[in-house]
Amino acid sequence: MSETKKTTNRKEIEKWAEQHGGVPSIIKGTEDDGKGDGVLRIHFPKKSKDNDSFEEISWDEFFKEFEAKKLAILLSEDSNFSKLVKRD
Repeated sequence: MSETKKTTNRKEIEKWAEQHGGVPSIIKGTEDDGKGDGVLRIHFPKKSKDNDSFEEISWDEFFKEFEAKKLAILLSEDSNFSKLVKRD
């Protein structure tokens, strides 16, 4: 597996997602009464067979939840692997 980089930098995350065909998303059915707070993901619609399970959201919505939950993201430059993790 290739190396991953941990970051909270918005521009870096957006650039990585764009380069890999990813979009900010939540998993449908995980939002709390329409208040957001759904399970965040960077989704890859062109590479996925399960697009119906994801709802694309704006980067502003994504980063609002990202900051509220104090998350960071692990990114791989060699693949579309990403993983949201708690900040240290």
